Amino acid sequence: MVSLSNQTRFCFHPNNLFVSDTRRLGISGVNFPRKIKVKITCFAAERPRQQKQKKKSQSTSDADAGFDPVGFLTKLGIADRIFAQFLRERHKALKDLKDEILKRHFDFRDLASGFELLGMHRHMEHRVDFMEWGPGARYGALIGDFNGWSPTENSAREGLFGHDDFGYWFIILEDKLREGEEQDELYFQQYNYVDDYDKGDSSVSAEEIFQKANDEYWEPGEDRYIKNRYEVPAKLYEQLFGPNGPQTLEELGDIPDAETRYKQYQEEHKNDPPSNLPPCDIIDKGQGKPYDIFNVVTSPEWTKKFYEKEPPIPYWLETRKGRKAWLKKYIPAVPHGSKYRLYFNTPDGPLERVPAWATYVQPEDEGKQAYAIHWEPPPESAYKWKNSKPEVPKSLRIYECHVGISGSEPKISSFEEFTKKVLPHVKRAGYNAIQLIGIPEHKDYFTVGYRVTNFFAVSSRYGTPDDFKRLIDEAHGLGLLVFLDIVHSYAAADQMVGLSLFDGSNDCYFHYGKRGHHKHWGTRMFKYGDLDVLHFLISNLNWWITEYQVDGYQFHSLASMIYTHNGFASFNNDLDDYCNQYVDRDALMYLILANEILHDLHPNIITIAEDATYYPGLCEPVSQGGLGFDYYVNLSASEMWVSLLDNVPDNEWSMSKIVSTLVANKEYADKMLSYAESHNQSISGGRSFAEILFGGVDNGSPEGRQLDRGVSLHKMIRLITFTIGGRAYLNFMGNEFGHPERVEFPTQSNNFSFSLANRRWDLLESGVHHHLFSFDKELMDLDKSKGIISRGLPSIHHVNDANMVISFSRGPFLFIFNFHPLNSYEKYDVGIEEAGEYTMILNSDEVKYGGQGLVSEDQYLQRSISKRIDGQRNCLEVFLPSRTAQVYKLTRILRI
Repeated sequence: MVSLSNQTRFCFHPNNLFVSDTRRLGISGVNFPRKIKVKITCFAAERPRQQKQKKKSQSTSDADAGFDPVGFLTKLGIADRIFAQFLRERHKALKDLKDEILKRHFDFRDLASGFELLGMHRHMEHRVDFMEWGPGARYGALIGDFNGWSPTENSAREGLFGHDDFGYWFIILEDKLREGEEQDELYFQQYNYVDDYDKGDSSVSAEEIFQKANDEYWEPGEDRYIKNRYEVPAKLYEQLFGPNGPQTLEELGDIPDAETRYKQYQEEHKNDPPSNLPPCDIIDKGQGKPYDIFNVVTSPEWTKKFYEKEPPIPYWLETRKGRKAWLKKYIPAVPHGSKYRLYFNTPDGPLERVPAWATYVQPEDEGKQAYAIHWEPPPESAYKWKNSKPEVPKSLRIYECHVGISGSEPKISSFEEFTKKVLPHVKRAGYNAIQLIGIPEHKDYFTVGYRVTNFFAVSSRYGTPDDFKRLIDEAHGLGLLVFLDIVHSYAAADQMVGLSLFDGSNDCYFHYGKRGHHKHWGTRMFKYGDLDVLHFLISNLNWWITEYQVDGYQFHSLASMIYTHNGFASFNNDLDDYCNQYVDRDALMYLILANEILHDLHPNIITIAEDATYYPGLCEPVSQGGLGFDYYVNLSASEMWVSLLDNVPDNEWSMSKIVSTLVANKEYADKMLSYAESHNQSISGGRSFAEILFGGVDNGSPEGRQLDRGVSLHKMIRLITFTIGGRAYLNFMGNEFGHPERVEFPTQSNNFSFSLANRRWDLLESGVHHHLFSFDKELMDLDKSKGIISRGLPSIHHVNDANMVISFSRGPFLFIFNFHPLNSYEKYDVGIEEAGEYTMILNSDEVKYGGQGLVSEDQYLQRSISKRIDGQRNCLEVFLPSRTAQVYKLTRILRI
């Protein structure tokens, strides 16, 4: 197993005279072949280096020793020879893939940091660098309003790293000198643009800085040969041939070999006084060979001194000039806000594309052609982060949101409006995280954001990149984590603004032929086995964390990518379904790599898997053969509730089915994210629970028995889903107060109406929706103050299908549900583990929650009875009105 590396690279590239991490490197992501072969052996350092290599080899073998590709099968006691063999072969293929990656990239951080190089970036040497991947193109250029949309002015030029063997195009756009200004004194003059942009505008010249470096940095004698560059070759010539040496090859004669000359020199200078000059003698032993072998003879003392001496980087940094000096001398080649596209010449003719790595895009609107926008605001006005990330809580209470429909008015809401109005509501409601859907740029609004066209760009219909940063920063300030619903399982089929046929070829980012198309949704399927596609996707995950400080992802629709049938097939609950010919092993290895790299680079990141097929090992560690996710979504729960509400009479509900569906897989119950309803019920052609329960009454004010039933079931469904599941819970925006209408995005079928593409926040003020919100807030506060869902797994000891009663405990808390539509129970016996006094801390039937208040105050305190019920030695006799739920807490233990 190849361990992930987080090393910082040091570069002394002639264009980058400063120590840098990977964000400042030149073209590190592209390898160009080198023809020169040089082997250097340093006698003083050779032995420690060999020991270091041996240690590295040993650490690699130790890592392999701790890796068991079938570990989770052994833990669960599953014996399936075929699936185990599949896992072993996948592990071997993953090791081979990592080896291939490390041939192209410095380390795995480099693989995940493509955005530091690709796309458009301002270079410190008064220029803009642009890089894009298009292996099928023959010619690449940038066109935009900064060059009159000319396809010839700013093109990639051969011989200047313009185009490499892997299909990467590199274009340099030089800033233009202002009229009357002269070229910089230094050829590689650098400027501060963002970091320390207000430093460097002093009157100190580069010559003065270099003189200062020579005076302060070098020890006496060390700069001797820097000041006199020809002294060394002149003295060497004089030592070899005397003051009147030969001037032609004929006069030269035979020269003794290098080692003989070295010994003669040592004998002649053995009595020389000590010197600060480096005692490095070089013997060339590569004569007669196609490459050079240099033996460097030095002393351990000088080697140690050399490595301990810091390079003179501060002096180099001091030569940089400030932003004011840059603006005075140059006109930016690509000003902030410039519009641009990528121009390719392909075998099928010229085409224009929005760059794949663009960070701000204006998709097609009202017949206008799509274009990218160069986002480089002045540092004085660029957004500056104010708040640090919250700590990861023990339990997650996630509020799922869509920015566009978050307002009350019939229009597309903005990041700014969401920040001001929705974030305070989420905090007040008691949630500790938000999950945003539809954030990456997508051309068609009605797709809800699931047909992504530009993976690195924030959707411009909601605001600017800085507006999104402000939203996340304010959320962090309120103690809210921010997750993105990320779609890497497929992509939009659009060509101009998307990735389809990006460079004119049909297999650039996607599979060729039928496999490159989703069987039902008309989207494109990624080619996960391609190193450059992996570079794109994993860099995209790291981008949102690095640039926007998001705290995690929910990976959307994994079934679409894991299987070549896109998940549209019948499963027989047999492990063969997860390792047959329809399983895309490359997609699985991508998910493993993504989880491994993300958790290595960002230890607090949270990843959530949305997989309707519940692929084995979703939340198992990678080292044990799993995919490495932190949570998985229980999609069956919401489907069950919809089925019961739509198709099954209330008195025929099965308590056993409810419990088994909500608990799902007991081995991974603590990794489960539960929800009663998400955006799927509201957006994907369905109805919200409130619309089903209340009959879709437009004014949101149902009455009579319909109201009582709807309010009761709405509260009970949410309570049992929240408390019986894992350590994570999710709610879609507005469902907490029973939003009475579904979500319907503007399309041609509804005459592009926005009437149902919003949220009716006004309903929170009074009435039934205020009661439902109060109850939901109480649920969240219970977990916030008492940590209910983070207390291990529930102990389910009472499931009675005849009486329609469910009871379970979680730590000192006891939960009782009576789903019967008619029957109330005066003294219902419920078994308990611990004898004592139990106090009711939550009653769904309270008037303030829209209930009837049938339980009197003296019934809130219950004392246990020594009576064996449900396999327990003690029990409570409680009053259970129909369609109500109660939560008790053990407040006093009785010792018998």
